[in-house]
Amino acid sequence: MVPVATLPAAAILMGVGYWIDPVGWGSQNALAALFIKSGAAIIDNMSVLFAIGVAYGMSKDKDGAAALAGFVGFLVVTTLCSPAAVSMIEGIDVKDVPAAFNKINNQFVGILVGIMSAELYNRFSHVELPKALSFFSGRRLVPILTSFVMILVAFILMYVWPIIYNALVAFGEHIQGMGSVGAGVYAFFNRLLIPVGLHHALNSVFWFDVAGINDIPNFLGGQESINAGKAVVGITGRYQAGFFPIMMFGLPGAALAIYQCSRPENRSKVAGIMMAASFAAFFTGITEPLEFSFMFVAPVLYVIHAVLTGISVFIAASMQWIAGFGFSAGLVDMVLASRNPLAHEWYMLIPQGLVFFAIYYVVFRFAITKFNLLTPGREIATDEDDETSSKGEVPTDTAALAREFIGAVGGSANLTNIDACITRLRLSVKDSSLVNDAVAKRLGASGVIRLNKESVQVIVGTRAEIIADAMRGVLSSGPVPATTASVATAAPVQATLNAAPKANAATFTLLSPVTGDVVALSEVPDEAFASKAVGDGVAIKPTDKIVVSPAKGTVVKIFNTNHAFCLETDDGLELVVHMGIDTVQLEGKGFTRLVEEGAEVVAGQPVLELDLAYLNEHARSMISPVVVSNIDDYAGVMTPASGKVIAGETVLFTVKG
Repeated sequence: MVPVATLPAAAILMGVGYWIDPVGWGSQNALAALFIKSGAAIIDNMSVLFAIGVAYGMSKDKDGAAALAGFVGFLVVTTLCSPAAVSMIEGIDVKDVPAAFNKINNQFVGILVGIMSAELYNRFSHVELPKALSFFSGRRLVPILTSFVMILVAFILMYVWPIIYNALVAFGEHIQGMGSVGAGVYAFFNRLLIPVGLHHALNSVFWFDVAGINDIPNFLGGQESINAGKAVVGITGRYQAGFFPIMMFGLPGAALAIYQCSRPENRSKVAGIMMAASFAAFFTGITEPLEFSFMFVAPVLYVIHAVLTGISVFIAASMQWIAGFGFSAGLVDMVLASRNPLAHEWYMLIPQGLVFFAIYYVVFRFAITKFNLLTPGREIATDEDDETSSKGEVPTDTAALAREFIGAVGGSANLTNIDACITRLRLSVKDSSLVNDAVAKRLGASGVIRLNKESVQVIVGTRAEIIADAMRGVLSSGPVPATTASVATAAPVQATLNAAPKANAATFTLLSPVTGDVVALSEVPDEAFASKAVGDGVAIKPTDKIVVSPAKGTVVKIFNTNHAFCLETDDGLELVVHMGIDTVQLEGKGFTRLVEEGAEVVAGQPVLELDLAYLNEHARSMISPVVVSNIDDYAGVMTPASGKVIAGETVLFTVKG
């Protein structure tokens, strides 16, 4: 979206120019010509802006070196693949160079170069060269490396680009040949591809000059485009016009339906979200806040939305109700486009939009109520605080503890990334051998696991996420040195991770949290659990979707990805139920929480629901450990179950006090 964000500037400049000189379009007014030509300077260079913007936007820390690499890469590729260069390199006459190379300077190539430049930056921006070449280390290395890599890319494109170009042109010509129907088909796939972000690649074929259609620049070119034979009144802009009724009217109608279908206790919250999203859609054409509110929770509605968008674009193209945009189809762009010589009966898009407002409202409300779709506000209300309110200021003791953990892993110079699972810090380091196990354990960690030279996991218990947040906060305030050997033997800091041991002679019984087959903890494909660094217990390979509480107690933690929870029983046991291995990487997909953090539960009460088909396909393993994380406070686990267990019924294991 970084390069796309420059389009409003072009649209405003050219739109103002058209308003100043509505007859001559710059030929009769110097100020109008100044505005129009200034906007054209952006439009005419969109391909290189894509290379720069995509490289910058996809770099891990949004650094200017990535943008420079994108610019350098684009220059190398487009220069080497220009007709003159291809003629020299391949030893053929310029007349015999494939026509595709006359179009090498396009947005498709800009996006391709931008993605590759960003990837090179993300991989090599921290590389240290030998001392003699140290000036070129790190970020300075990336543009140099990119220039060499793009030589290889250009060589490949000399053979591949004509094939890609001809395929894109054939696709564009096929859709173009379908007339208004083709415009509707394009619009349908434009919406359908938004969840995966591929709509930008599709847009480059119809909106820009990849396959000769170039709908947006030709429309913004106004009279000059008409004079040059690049634009036709009533035709140019048909891949844009039908979006106005959807963005300005249709989606706000959907928002009204979502609001009215929400539960009464949730309506004030939903109203705020829907009003803000509708305002953005109507005035600016920015629809992502609205679309993403129902895209994944009710995908059937999103398919309906895509179909209605296709119909709207088809109607506008058929009736030749044309308006274009420089950014998106909102009120601002409609006003700016109204004086463009290529705008044709644009005002008819307003009554069309009012009709689509009613259609969206009726269809969405019917579908939501008929199929009980869980759109925003239809979930059961909870007392959960806003995410921002739970963060607050990090307590001083936690900050001190975080600082010491940073020192224990080799200091900020050795630490490159901080993440957390429910019981462990997942750290990326330059050299895992610099991590001081003794210091980490003195701070309360129950184990340190080196996955490889650059990946370390520190088992700290259920405060892992809090400590990780505190570590990020400490790093933002300045560098932290590595812990020295003398400090390592000093007295422990006051903020420790583990509570005092609980003296109790009783035996505590824990039920199986899920139906499935028992697996020994030593067979869990994760060293932290298999080595009992997290705690002692047993694991289960689930065969049913409901995960229940194994005992009466309080759910003290549910990880935000819902793949694991911690339960503190009334007897003081701290249980970790971790569904699958590395399932945190699924970002919550396949898991649904049935209770909230802080809830008091009884044994057998459902806590999570699993989409086992999805999880078995995408998780590294669904072997699920169930361990007592404070087992050192007790005599140990006794008589673990074997074979098949039933959720909430079978005794999984007992713990001796």
